[in-house]
Amino acid sequence: MCTVIVRVPDSAAEPVRLLAVRDEDPARRWQPLGAWWPDAHPGVVGVRDVRAGGAWLAADPARGRLAVLLNRASPPVPEGTIAVSRGGLVLDAVAGREPRPTTAVLGFNLVEVDGPRVRVVTWDGVERRETVVPPGTHMIAHDDLDDPGTGRIRRWLPAFASGSTEDAADGWWRPWLGTVARSADLPPDDERAIIRDNRPLGYPTLSLLLCAASVTEGAVDVRYGELAEPGHWNAIALSPPVSG
Repeated sequence: MCTVIVRVPDSAAEPVRLLAVRDEDPARRWQPLGAWWPDAHPGVVGVRDVRAGGAWLAADPARGRLAVLLNRASPPVPEGTIAVSRGGLVLDAVAGREPRPTTAVLGFNLVEVDGPRVRVVTWDGVERRETVVPPGTHMIAHDDLDDPGTGRIRRWLPAFASGSTEDAADGWWRPWLGTVARSADLPPDDERAIIRDNRPLGYPTLSLLLCAASVTEGAVDVRYGELAEPGHWNAIALSPPVSG
């Protein structure tokens, strides 16, 4: 139940801004933003899943590409089929390869940024769809883009849309992090919460970390920060930009 906020500019000369909050089982080990695939994916940086080796979020700064994956409800993989990790889709996306999911892949929303262009590839276990993201501010979680049936989108999208993402000495992301901080006044199991504890809903996932990225043609500035306690907000100082 991750959350992504993305602002697509009217002009291709301006950067795409993206803030991604990751929800995952704290017991599932990960490695922070770094260049973890120097042989298979030189120059690529990302948040690496230790168990499967793929990425939740990855970027190729030299190509101006970034991708991040959110889980989506789907049927289980067919009996006798070995499930394929979705983390490889993120690495494929920043390499420019089209995602071609099969029934061995559980549902997902894959947000892809390629310079000024943004799209969402959706897989529900049966049908693959693509949505070109138009200029403006948008949110996505476990359902569709800007889905008003998703409590956190319904509650917080107007606040993100009104927040400035102009370059500033203390970081363009500050107004958006301020909105995340305000959202944390809600209980973490509230459907409107962004910083989440999903265990009461039957999932072992809590909000763990976030990344903020600015993407232009041929460049990505991506930064990383972790929550001190899963599922509970604290003021986060994001890392300097990470390169491959």
